[in-house]
Amino acid sequence: MSAFAEFDQERQRIDSLIGQGYTITGIYEDLDGARVTFIRSEPAGEPVELLLLTADARKHVTALLVSGFRMVAVVESYS
Repeated sequence: MSAFAEFDQERQRIDSLIGQGYTITGIYEDLDGARVTFIRSEPAGEPVELLLLTADARKHVTALLVSGFRMVAVVESYS
């Protein structure tokens, strides 16, 4: 499988969980990759953990976090 195909598969899994209402609750990085923990608040469910092996997928998760924090910061500054 090509590097892009691996990244695209991981990105689709991340985006699917986000689309289902999951949020990122933890990231643990080691030599095997990044373990990203997702949890869903409504309806409450068990945590889901993804092992991300590609650097691009890890960057995608980081971009999601940064963009989410930016949106929260903008909303809070106007209230």
